[in-house]
Amino acid sequence: MGLITAVTWLVTASVGAYLLYVWLSGGGLRQQAAKVTRFPTTLIFSHPALAVAALACWAGYLLTGTRALAWAAFGVLAGAALLGFTMFTRWLGGGRHAKGAERGFPLLAVLLHGLGGVVTFVLVLLTASMTRGL
Repeated sequence: MGLITAVTWLVTASVGAYLLYVWLSGGGLRQQAAKVTRFPTTLIFSHPALAVAALACWAGYLLTGTRALAWAAFGVLAGAALLGFTMFTRWLGGGRHAKGAERGFPLLAVLLHGLGGVVTFVLVLLTASMTRGL
């Protein structure tokens, strides 16, 4: 189940990278000063940074089988999930209708990224809770 989790994680990350590209190419960084976007730079970059850190812990778990790394991945991923949920609610609350760069987010990509995130989160929790050892 650990490798299946890694695959769902990588697919989710790929869609997330696409959404970040859409935001950046739509002028998301330039819109920070004018406060046109509802997504602060800190939020935009903290979400993937935490997700990548959690993925690194997960890779460590897959290589070593260390239970602590599986739980560390879950804890850090929980932080990334909270930030992702924050962005999703901001997007639903008007961001997709605003004049900001996030209006360019394709609905299918947002839904796929969110669904992939939830599936990955559940798989990490299930795998970590079933892991025996250190």
